Amino acid sequence: MHEDQRARGAAAARSGDPSPARSPRVEDHQYGRLLDERYRIGVRIARGGMASVYEAVDTRLDRTVAVKIMHPGLGDATTRDDESFARRFVSEAKAAARLSHPHVVAVFDQGRDDSDGTVYLVMEYVPGHTLRDTIGKEAPMTPERALALLDPILSALGAAHRAGLIHRDVKPENVLISADPHSGATRIKVADFGLAKAVSADTQHTATNGVLIGTVSYLAPELVVEQRADARADVYAAGVILFELLTGTKPHTGETPIAVAYRHVHEDVPPPSTVVPGIPDYVDALVVRATTRDASLRPADATVLLHHVRRVAQALRDGVREDPELVADLLPAARAVEAGALTGVGGDTTPEPVSSLWDGMPDLVAEEPAQRTAVRTAVRSAAPPPPTSPHEQTSVIAEPPAPPPRQKRRRGRRVAIALVLVVLAAAVGGTAWWVGWGRFTTTPGVVGLDQAAAQAKLEKTGLSVTVGEEVYSESVEKGLVIATDPRPGARILPDGEVALTVSLGKERYDVPDLAGKTVEEAEAALAEVKFVAGRPVERWSETVEAGRVIQSQPAFGTPEAAALPVGTAVTLVVSKGRKPITVRSFVGKDADKATAAMEKKGLRVEVAEEQYSDDVPEGRIISQTPDSGTLYRNDPVQLVVSKGPELVTVPSVRLKATDDAVALLEGLGLVVKIERADIYINGSVAWSTSPGGGTKVRKGSTVILNVV
Repeated sequence: MHEDQRARGAAAARSGDPSPARSPRVEDHQYGRLLDERYRIGVRIARGGMASVYEAVDTRLDRTVAVKIMHPGLGDATTRDDESFARRFVSEAKAAARLSHPHVVAVFDQGRDDSDGTVYLVMEYVPGHTLRDTIGKEAPMTPERALALLDPILSALGAAHRAGLIHRDVKPENVLISADPHSGATRIKVADFGLAKAVSADTQHTATNGVLIGTVSYLAPELVVEQRADARADVYAAGVILFELLTGTKPHTGETPIAVAYRHVHEDVPPPSTVVPGIPDYVDALVVRATTRDASLRPADATVLLHHVRRVAQALRDGVREDPELVADLLPAARAVEAGALTGVGGDTTPEPVSSLWDGMPDLVAEEPAQRTAVRTAVRSAAPPPPTSPHEQTSVIAEPPAPPPRQKRRRGRRVAIALVLVVLAAAVGGTAWWVGWGRFTTTPGVVGLDQAAAQAKLEKTGLSVTVGEEVYSESVEKGLVIATDPRPGARILPDGEVALTVSLGKERYDVPDLAGKTVEEAEAALAEVKFVAGRPVERWSETVEAGRVIQSQPAFGTPEAAALPVGTAVTLVVSKGRKPITVRSFVGKDADKATAAMEKKGLRVEVAEEQYSDDVPEGRIISQTPDSGTLYRNDPVQLVVSKGPELVTVPSVRLKATDDAVALLEGLGLVVKIERADIYINGSVAWSTSPGGGTKVRKGSTVILNVV
């Protein structure tokens, strides 16, 4: 309740507005008190029908907080109704405290001051303004801006829906916008989960003691007619907010809350482009999908709607003006389109009996008691007059009242003629009322009953029953009635026929095996189970050819891929083919180190040959094939490795003939240089070599042969 006036109230308090209406001490006795010996109450920043919100200081932690205090009398638990209000107030704290999300206003504490029984709730203080203020200043705004504002709202609602909570009062006043004090970035937070309840089979009704929870401009049709809510009611409200951001107006207006509620039930939310031309068709389709009157055709929860919003935002970023495939994907099922989903107001707009509509709808919480009384009076006064029986009509015509004796005959004739005309008009009106209204009864409400119980209840009233379609539902258990045709409270002949729509339970599918399929084949397989393909992730693969799916995330056959809801986004891991490996030359490098480096990249190294080399040291690479270019994993690279220079052993040639010694040495690849020994005769006999016999030298080395 502190959402729509917080910024203005806090700003007025800080600026010291001297007007008596804003003086905190004059305005409220709570100002200045130390609540529960901890919270110093400051200026009141908002007031609602159930509680007021104050800016306060937590004296224990020395921080500014927002404290919601239940109005006096509601927290005393002196009556049964007061007890219910107090329980609901405490339940607000428990429900909101379960949510921990950057876009949800945090709840810090809840308690009751023993001194006077005051029940209070302590929340995060968010200075700034509300989305209502932004709409007033900026709307109509561009689709890009509208979706950027809606994204964090849906993120917060999605977290609530995953926790089993429904907000039930989604509206611009409950969205707070402020600037981060450190980064300056805009922060958007959803406030006032005070009307939320844990979703269970026993607590899906929104009415409490005859009070319909929610604000009338954002109420989903099923809340008005059936008084039941699930996550799709929040989706509807978010769709209405998106319409308002895009157009600057609400889709349904009226002179009274009852008139607005009536239009939500009987008229579609028109496409925004009918108000602001030029909005892309797929943005229209997004609004129509979120606000379709048939709850079963809406996104199952805020997370699914957020996925659609981001798809549309991406199309806008890509500059797409028309996208028939996206429009077809976003639009509700065929029956919604046939009802005029993209042609403005559509569907059945025949007025229903005002009395039956009123009987099926509790008071609206947005109205004060005096307003509710006025609405009741107005509705009842607008209802048709009670029928008169044919006998009563005949007697009126047969016995017109006699004119007073003092009137003249001419005047008496005129009066008689006028009376006859009045009676005839009444008769015609009565007949028209009977034909168009009085002969009808209303369809009993059987939504939420199992099929057998619903059939028995309808047949007991004389109506015949057929079982129409069976549809999946995220909120209604299998076998229970989701809707009826005609809907509850609608006109029907006493012997008419009612078609039941029965729930098949939650629609769940397993992720199919997509490995080896092309992207198009995988997307088609996902579409068959109503999943959507997320942005593909590309990876190298040695076994899967380029363009085919390696696996999905979540992976086929794992527990995470089983029994997933419709609309689940599945990521496709797509092959880029074999990973290329760039080859560089290792010639002249150590063969062992080169082999290790190439094998680390996935190449297969082979030593094709070892050769003697006078130029390349032993153990180094003489040549490499290939020595450059691109290879792939397990491709071969061949090396020729040096054994170093070739060595020969100098033989002993003592006393050999000089010619024989020369031939022997040269035969080993040595170069012979003849020199005289110290004792020289004629040089015909070898005496010694240098280096001496038995020494290893490189082939081609010079050996000195000493002769005598």
